[in-house]
Amino acid sequence: MDMERVRQEQFLKIQQDFKTNAFKIIKEMVDWCNKTIGSKHLVDEILQSIFFLGKINKVPFSPEEIIPEKELLSQLKEKYSRPFQCYETQVPRRSPFSCVLDMVVLRQGPENENQIKQILSDLVKRLKPGFLVSSTICVSKSNKSSKQYGVSMSTNGPNAGRIVIAASCLSSYWDDFIAGAVMTYYPEKTKKQYFDGTIRLPAGVTCKAYSINNGSEMEPCKSCGNLFGLHTTCNKEWPYGNCAEVESLSNLFKKDSETKQQSAPTSDTCTPENREKARQATLKVLQKTLKMIQFNKWSGEFYRASV
Repeated sequence: MDMERVRQEQFLKIQQDFKTNAFKIIKEMVDWCNKTIGSKHLVDEILQSIFFLGKINKVPFSPEEIIPEKELLSQLKEKYSRPFQCYETQVPRRSPFSCVLDMVVLRQGPENENQIKQILSDLVKRLKPGFLVSSTICVSKSNKSSKQYGVSMSTNGPNAGRIVIAASCLSSYWDDFIAGAVMTYYPEKTKKQYFDGTIRLPAGVTCKAYSINNGSEMEPCKSCGNLFGLHTTCNKEWPYGNCAEVESLSNLFKKDSETKQQSAPTSDTCTPENREKARQATLKVLQKTLKMIQFNKWSGEFYRASV
């Protein structure tokens, strides 16, 4: 009995790290926003994303528990009312650290890769491991585009990851080719027999992932090899859609339509009908997962910042 209680107390103690990290990230984003023109939408979006993940966390946290400073809480409620209204009815289109990345890229400029990596690394070192934190950043580049960045999913546990990956595919947050590649395998890591939306990047495109923590270059995992034809000897197969390469290449395709067209999926099964079938299958998994965790008020909408 005592062992069980110790384990339970340990579990609850670790869960508090969600709240600690959420508050630090929100404060940092508000601070950066005050000095960065055109960044309000990123604070709006990260609030909704964090509040949603707080609600579905194993130990749920309300916005009021996440933001213990009364004055800051009332300021945020006034300035960003929609995240407080929509976190129980809408699903975020991406995980929180993706908004942090966009803020840092906006502040530093996309060419300043080392500064971007350093700022993210400094932030991550001030946070507890495991909650709302991405472990990997990816930088993609073509001849036609500036550097495009992405981070790995900053969700905790399989349900949250499964939900946000589906949302990124279904809400048009990810480019349609990238979403199609991910939906080829989602959610079970097995390739669909009726649909193959995987792509091969053309020559001249670089796509490199690095550890946010220590900056070391990381080999693509087996999943990224399967999705994008990236050369790898790694046998680790992360959930499809989890990796930083996905967001980074999605951003590249949105900026460089020529590279996107050169990467088009080539399988005979990649038809509009089969793609729609894969989309419906993804939606079904999302609905089932939300139901399982008792997120019962979903309006069918994915959250979009209003500012």
